[in-house]
Amino acid sequence: MKCWIIWTGSTRRRPTWRERYACFDHYEEDSQHYGYTASMDLSESCEQGVIEQLHQLQRRTAQAMQEGGGDEALFHAQQNARLIKNAEEYYRTMFRGRVSSWNLRDSHMAETLDALARHLSRDGAPARIVVWEHNSHIGDARATEVGELGEWNVGELARKAYGGDARLIGFSTYEGTVTAASEWDAPAEHKRVRPAIAGSHEALLHETGIERFLLPLRDEGPARDAMLVRRLERAIGVIYLPHSERRSHYFSAQMARQFDAVIHIDRSTAVTPLDPGGGWHAAEPPETYPGGL
Repeated sequence: MKCWIIWTGSTRRRPTWRERYACFDHYEEDSQHYGYTASMDLSESCEQGVIEQLHQLQRRTAQAMQEGGGDEALFHAQQNARLIKNAEEYYRTMFRGRVSSWNLRDSHMAETLDALARHLSRDGAPARIVVWEHNSHIGDARATEVGELGEWNVGELARKAYGGDARLIGFSTYEGTVTAASEWDAPAEHKRVRPAIAGSHEALLHETGIERFLLPLRDEGPARDAMLVRRLERAIGVIYLPHSERRSHYFSAQMARQFDAVIHIDRSTAVTPLDPGGGWHAAEPPETYPGGL
């Protein structure tokens, strides 16, 4: 008598995280090259693999919570998977336009903040979290001209998520020095910050004659009324280009709607990099820096 055994299950093995992320191996030195080739359909997209990996970790986290709670290692693994998924989408999107890629970056930051808040809030007590970012990320984009162009940022998303529990605090300076690069991925340089443009928010704060102060902007009053006027505002981030400062670093904004408070330091001093490199010098940069004219 012959006996036939029929197997109806799948023999397909679920890929490991190493196999899913191996898609990026050819682009370790140039993530932008991956974004260009994937967005133009010139190479295989890694999108499906990173999404599957994140979903797998999310299912594991949900199961662990049902069984009595997850652990720190599982939370960190899930955050890393979310980072890779969002980074893959960011690099594919960066060639479509500045607004869409910027919004992806800040949406990722807001997602990370929300995940941390949920993870750190225990026994009904909400976590207290400090987020340290440049003004362009922290200030509510809806109060600026870039918000009118369709950009959002962490400050706007935090206010929408947490309402009055969020405190957006900006920093302002009139002149001084800063550590910044001249282009993306370039070394840090010690640069002189030019005096703020006349009529800007920074120039108005400079006119108080006070060296450094905290200006609350939530409460009604003359100070808030003055900062509600739409003026130019300077944004210095990873890059600072003094020779094209007006075009590269100024935008219009209502500072009193953008922030809950502003810390103004009239003359700022550059931070010292942990690894200065050859382009950063501790000596005061000359007045003509970086042009040398």
